[in-house]
Amino acid sequence: MATTATRWGLRMLALAAGAVPALAYPAVGAWWLAWVGLVPTLLLLARAGSYREAVWRSWLAAVGFFVVVNHWVLIQLGVFAIPAGLLAGLVWIPVGLTAHGLLRRPTAARVLLATLIVPSVWVTIEVLRSWQHLGGAWALLGNSQWTRRSALAVAALGGVWLLSFLLVAVNVALAAVLLRAAPNRARLVGAAAAVLLAGGNLAWGALRPEPAGVGRLRVAGVQPGVIHDEQERIEAHLRLTRELAGRADVIVWGQSSVAVDPKQDQELDGRLREAARETGADLLINVDAGAPGEITKSTYHYTGEGLIDVYDKQRLVPFGEYIPLRPILGWIADLTPAADTDREVGDELTVFDLDGVPAGVIISYESTFPDMRRELVRTGARVTVVQGSLTTFQNTWAHAQQASVEAIRAVESGRPAVLVQMSGTSTAFDADGRRLAWIPPEHRGTFVVDVPLAAADTPYVRLGDWVPLLAGTVTGGTLLVAVARRLRLRPVRRNGR
Repeated sequence: MATTATRWGLRMLALAAGAVPALAYPAVGAWWLAWVGLVPTLLLLARAGSYREAVWRSWLAAVGFFVVVNHWVLIQLGVFAIPAGLLAGLVWIPVGLTAHGLLRRPTAARVLLATLIVPSVWVTIEVLRSWQHLGGAWALLGNSQWTRRSALAVAALGGVWLLSFLLVAVNVALAAVLLRAAPNRARLVGAAAAVLLAGGNLAWGALRPEPAGVGRLRVAGVQPGVIHDEQERIEAHLRLTRELAGRADVIVWGQSSVAVDPKQDQELDGRLREAARETGADLLINVDAGAPGEITKSTYHYTGEGLIDVYDKQRLVPFGEYIPLRPILGWIADLTPAADTDREVGDELTVFDLDGVPAGVIISYESTFPDMRRELVRTGARVTVVQGSLTTFQNTWAHAQQASVEAIRAVESGRPAVLVQMSGTSTAFDADGRRLAWIPPEHRGTFVVDVPLAAADTPYVRLGDWVPLLAGTVTGGTLLVAVARRLRLRPVRRNGR
């Protein structure tokens, strides 16, 4: 029987082990840790001794992970940072219980089941925690592979979810090889599974043909940095825009670049028309304005003829752009930088005609959601453009983390992706995940990127979220089996005793 000191020592080891895979993400970028970094946690879970201890270890491992990978958010939460970190840790408990149940007495059959069930539970949890009102699809394990085009290619088949599944499965297989209690046959099965899964991932990347090109679009970004005065911000954008005359087909401003609604300001509307005429380019601005109680974050598409189309942001940042249950939780705005006013929610995606090219435009936080990009492609988009601004999180990992997601979205959708930040890391990737531009947060000015267009739909676009569906089915089936077994083993009470 382990002593209390030993138990807590191993729990603290789990806390540290959970932080290891967080280093696979930007800005550290040790991508290879995603393939092996879960192994220490899985070994601790397998040797937990009881399901109760597995709960403790999986919870603390998750706390370690989320505190490291999302520390830049916690800094903004002030007094709520500790409870938020502890609450986030709960999401790994189902994974921990499953891993403990399958690996505590490893056999060849259990190892095979573990390489299917544990990744399925992981993906199911990733999907559930990606709900927009919980903070979105941030820090998914598959996101860590954004620089590895050979590994990233499977996102075209099953989205980031398939890549997360493969990464967890390889970790489980490697953990089985290292378990002291595992017989040789179980170790052999684990080693074979790891080789086949990793090898299959790389083979798909090597054999998958590159998307065929169907033209090009010159996209310019305007990145003036943090300018708090609303009028000065507009003037800076207009000045930089004029410098792009004749150099681009479309000019993009970042999120919240305009704090006045041009539809209500004839002078500003006229200056935006003039800017589009002078540059010979379509102009995408981003408006964070409106009447009291009707403020929206919207993309406005201008040409020399005037305002052509508008897209209203559909998925808002919880607490950043609205406060859930404001009548009850509104007091949080007094203690944190939470939104003073809730933004209105848009009702449909929009495909803009940019110099003859169908383009899907989404706004900042929305870039993390695979389904939005997929729907834009189904609607006809040949390129996707994101307007962003990370002014709240200057000099943090948030910049590179958001920019890196564009590589995933590009491969998933089979369309090039461009992110323009008002202040942050702007970037562009082609449909194969190849980096076309990487503009650091300290850049002040403009940039132009020649974007190769693509038209072929990926299997992920055609089939949708089949990986989460299968993962959820496996998870649900496993839960039913566990409940049935528990009921079967429950002692039968007799004679009222």
